[in-house]
Amino acid sequence: MRTVLRVFAVLLGLGGAVSFFEVIGMLPGSFMSGDPRWAAYGVLAVLAGVGLFVLTRRRPTPPSG
Repeated sequence: MRTVLRVFAVLLGLGGAVSFFEVIGMLPGSFMSGDPRWAAYGVLAVLAGVGLFVLTRRRPTPPSG
């Protein structure tokens, strides 16, 4: 399950980065070009992907007792 979440986190981050770079004009145009909402969505997707990846890297705490 951890591997699936890591793959999803990487794909989410990459998708967010692509949408952000399309909006700011570093990648060829699309319907998102020039719309600041998509830039914000891209940044949020990158942050969510990084956060999920970091969470999956944490080792589970051993049960106390």
